[in-house]
Parts: sequence; C-alpha cells; structure tokens
Amino acid sequence: MKKHTLVFGLMAALGFSTTALAAGAAQSIHVYKSPTCGCCDDWIDHLEENGFEVEATNSNDMGRIKADAGLIAGLGSCHTAFVGDYVIEGHVPADDIKRLISEAPQATGLSVPGMPMGSPGMEMGDRKDHYKVILFNEAGQTRIFSEHN
Repeated sequence: MKKHTLVFGLMAALGFSTTALAAGAAQSIHVYKSPTCGCCDDWIDHLEENGFEVEATNSNDMGRIKADAGLIAGLGSCHTAFVGDYVIEGHVPADDIKRLISEAPQATGLSVPGMPMGSPGMEMGDRKDHYKVILFNEAGQTRIFSEHN
C-alpha cells in the first residue's frame, strides 16, 4: 500500500495527470450506422480488436447525423463515429484514430471517403486499394493524415 502511495505521490510531483494514468484504458467511440450495413459491423469489430470500447446506434437518417457532425461534402462514407471531440467518418484504421487522439490537432476529424477495398471493414480477399485518411476542419480545409496500401 505504501508503494502505491509513493508512486502516485511521485507521479503527481513530476506533473503526471490522471489522463496519463488512464492512457492504458479503452477509448470509447460511438458509431452511427445503417441497420443493414455489414461493413459497418466489420469496422466495429476492427475497433474492438484494437482496444476501443464501441457503442453502436442504428439510424435510418445518416444524412442528418453527418450534417450535424459538420462533415464536409466529398468526405462521406457509410458510418459516422464520435470519439472525444472528433468525428470519424468511414473506414478509418484504429491506429489512425489512436494517433489523432494522441496528437490532438485542432480539427473536426478524420475521413476515409467512399468505401475502399482493403480498408478496415472492407476486406475482400487479397485486394487492397490505395486510400487516404483525410484530416478536416470546420473551415473546409483538408490535408492527408495518412495513406494505406
């Protein structure tokens, strides 16, 4: 018991926050998807396999959810998720979401436009199309966050 008190005392003295202490905890993500979309379920499996705690909500009005999230035209895909203060649109790999959270840029979120084969949830045999993960903000600015395949 004294060791734990000493460790927490030292961490506090060195400036570690409770956020740093909780860094190993699962990150929560809320996914909105069509009730009939199988690739959305596969993407959710990908997130869970990579340590995310997922809450999924089926919706028949994805257009409204995307508009309310501030999604920029041309960046849409089949599902929209929220993690912390960020929007995650489409088949974004879990590692890119973790990097977004870690780096915490001033942005609205990440998008993988469309549904590229080989992205998480869109696996189809050995086919792996090249795709980009786009970082976007509410001013309509975009930049490439990462590229895959």
